[in-house]
Amino acid sequence: MSVGETHPRRPAREVWVGKVRVGGDAPIVVQSMTNTDTADVAATTKQVADLWRAGSELVRVTVNNPESAAAVPRIVDKLAMMGIEVPIIGDFHYNGHQLLADEPACAEALAKYRINPGNVGFGKKKELQFAAIIETAIRHGKPVRIGVNWGSLDQGLAAQLMDENAARDQPWDAAAVLREALVRSALDSAELAADIGLTRDRIILSAKVSGVQELIAVYRDLAARSDLPLHLGLTEAGMGSKGIVASSAALAVLLQEGIGDTIRISLTPEPGASRTQEVIVAQELLQTLGLRAFTPLVTACPGCGRTTSEFFQELAQAVQEHVREKMPLWKISNPGAENLTLAVMGCVVNGPGESRHANIGISLPGTGEAPAAPVFIDGQKAVTLRGDNIAREFVALIDAYVERKFTPARTD
Repeated sequence: MSVGETHPRRPAREVWVGKVRVGGDAPIVVQSMTNTDTADVAATTKQVADLWRAGSELVRVTVNNPESAAAVPRIVDKLAMMGIEVPIIGDFHYNGHQLLADEPACAEALAKYRINPGNVGFGKKKELQFAAIIETAIRHGKPVRIGVNWGSLDQGLAAQLMDENAARDQPWDAAAVLREALVRSALDSAELAADIGLTRDRIILSAKVSGVQELIAVYRDLAARSDLPLHLGLTEAGMGSKGIVASSAALAVLLQEGIGDTIRISLTPEPGASRTQEVIVAQELLQTLGLRAFTPLVTACPGCGRTTSEFFQELAQAVQEHVREKMPLWKISNPGAENLTLAVMGCVVNGPGESRHANIGISLPGTGEAPAAPVFIDGQKAVTLRGDNIAREFVALIDAYVERKFTPARTD
């Protein structure tokens, strides 16, 4: 393979989650999860709406008690009244079989159920409770994500595999046994669901861990042994740059290898920070890899001793915020605008050259340079901006370019 070339997408079965297609040749889907009390209808509806507006194509909510289960249909109804039809996924642990049975309206309102084989039930009740959820999914025509997590791994299966490993002539190391337990838990549960009657076009798998190298190894193995769609995510990724870097490092490797059909970036929000950051990071990861386009991204220089003014930083931030704010409208009125490339550069060293590579780029004056900012459009110098209104004038040039280049031709 040549540098920059991605592997072909791994062939996976197609699964519909509401009106969103996952797997097959569908684009990789971005999803997120609320952290509100689902029983708080107003707060959860608002957060789902915020995540959807940020670009989340699927949103998962916790369903952990009768109050939250009863709230789900009301949340879905309120979202529909707002014109938001994002599929809502129910996250079930321990008591999902009972909640779905007691609240059939919840079972119907949800677009997908997420269950964890490690805590769907214990002992003799495990298979019965697993089967009850699968039968509910069949009855309501819903897909199921079978999501294994190394923090809640099926202890019975883990003990069995450890015994099998001890009997080998050349035992595997403990990490290899753990990875096999994760993969086997997902695959065996999928087989059990299929045996109960859930068709394979309604099953999605995941096997999440919090270690980068472990996640890559587990998903490579899972992809080699199954054609079911895979949901990628580094569980408990962490806060801030740590969570972003770790998630990006793990998922970029897998996505570059063609593995993964839907992703979530499981960030711990910083105090006061918006939950939507995990959506933005997921979008930027896919866009940076060249797998999807969501919103124009801004190339900006990091700054150095030549860029003593903070204006280029302020302009880069203003431009990025402007295009992200405009994108929901552009998506409707100016399709294709998400592919726009922009550059905000801080001095003459790389400024003109980098700006020529973008659809629209501006080279701001550095220390000691003439107070002028040439703007390049599609590789050609178009205008030079000066004075106190550079930011407003540059944003106006962007808006005009979008209208000119991405307005569909009228057919009447």
